[in-house]
Amino acid sequence: MPASETFADLVAAEDVLLFVNAAITATGQREFRSDAVGQQLSLDFLHTYVRVNYRRVYASSLALDINDHNAARIVRELLETAGEASTQERRTEGRLIAARLALLPPPRVYRLFGELRRAGVNNRRTRAIMRDWLAARPDLGHDAVKYRGGLKSAARHIHLRCPEGTDPLPEVGAFLFRPGRLPRYEHRLLDAWRRAHYEQGAVAELPFTVAEGFADRHGMKREVFLKRAAPRMTRLERLRTQEQRVEGDQQPDVDLTVMPLTRLALYVLALPFERRAARRAELSGALRTAARRAAGGHAGTWGRVHAVLDDSFSSSGSGQKRRRPLAVALASHYLLEALAAPGAYRALWTSGRDDALLVRPWGPTPLGMRILDALEPGPGGGGADRPASAGADQSADAAPDRLVDAAPDRLVIVSDGWDNAPAGLAGEVLRVWRSRLDPARRTAVVHLNPVYDAAGFDVRRLAAGVPTAGIRDAEDLPALVEIARFAEGRTGAAELHAYLGRRVARFLGEKETAS
Repeated sequence: MPASETFADLVAAEDVLLFVNAAITATGQREFRSDAVGQQLSLDFLHTYVRVNYRRVYASSLALDINDHNAARIVRELLETAGEASTQERRTEGRLIAARLALLPPPRVYRLFGELRRAGVNNRRTRAIMRDWLAARPDLGHDAVKYRGGLKSAARHIHLRCPEGTDPLPEVGAFLFRPGRLPRYEHRLLDAWRRAHYEQGAVAELPFTVAEGFADRHGMKREVFLKRAAPRMTRLERLRTQEQRVEGDQQPDVDLTVMPLTRLALYVLALPFERRAARRAELSGALRTAARRAAGGHAGTWGRVHAVLDDSFSSSGSGQKRRRPLAVALASHYLLEALAAPGAYRALWTSGRDDALLVRPWGPTPLGMRILDALEPGPGGGGADRPASAGADQSADAAPDRLVDAAPDRLVIVSDGWDNAPAGLAGEVLRVWRSRLDPARRTAVVHLNPVYDAAGFDVRRLAAGVPTAGIRDAEDLPALVEIARFAEGRTGAAELHAYLGRRVARFLGEKETAS
């Protein structure tokens, strides 16, 4: 901690990092080692604690790579407690809220508007934010068909005026509040919805999720319906129904290379092993293309990178987040390969596998042994078959300079942090490495954890001296490594607030001013 920082500043910085990690990883859903109720209670406390004590930071977190669940929660709490903020804070919060709502999926925004209505939040700022978001929607007619309940509730809550006429907005008003009054609609989707009640041909003109209900109502065969609806499906809908639409040896009709990296990893892990092996070239190529796109200008700039990746049984996640931790590890594997210098990347899976495409959740979590392998010189390692005491003795007896010189420039650990084979070895290895072998920190070590520990109000850490950050999407890995450095304790609250200020300015599209 810098000498100028007080104990209160240190506590504030730790509280902020704690909340950011939770806002990135936690969704209030069941995890492998905790139920949904515990997750929700833990998250409720953190939101209230940070909002009351650090409101400016609470609002600024909207500019970070937090997940959509917590972004919507922050927006709701800021609008519900507008009276606690100053005029300048409300102005800044309004801009952050508007910018974040533009990035959220429409169903989540409409759900948020419904929560605000049920909570009785109807002040002028809330109505203006909702009205501006609706005005920015590219096609309210589409929303009226696909999100009818959400749009109707929002329009009623903010008293959205829909005058008579045939323009899109008045037609939407008639569609929502006076259905059946107009004999036909000029808007294509609105009229397709009207005709779909009695005409099968109009079903395929509707958004897929709406069309499914009409197809069932008309008794259409699933195969016929999917074939007709395919041209209007979104990319994810086409991917989700691909197995039902593509028969035999036909080539898939979805371009996997344009998929987000973590979403693509989830898709790959959902495939049977035989299908993964048969499509190895296609799937590996798509993952590497997505990884290079996510790496952007950072590609090839990280030097020698070794990664310890957790594919133990706990990476299977839960019924609500199936295989999510493993998908993050798989996506991180390909992203780190793109970030490392050519030929300077090495991956070590906790199971000992060397074929990333065929990984599956299995076995214990020998993080300590894999970290020893990653830090030892030489391409092999053999940590899985070596007793813990022998490994520790060999590491202690080796010349420190030789060990550090042969170590990678970066060691990235992607795991839920439950080191259990043997328990605690990972923390001890990292402690000795940092305090005795590499005090100059020539090897940058970072732990990225995709699982929120509800009992600890944070992601689980391996060692006190190793920076740890939560991660939900592997695409955010470079930014999260930057955030994780604040957890080392070598930077104070001033640097953290300056970083948040830069992220807010960048998020709002402002030019940073030189200090």
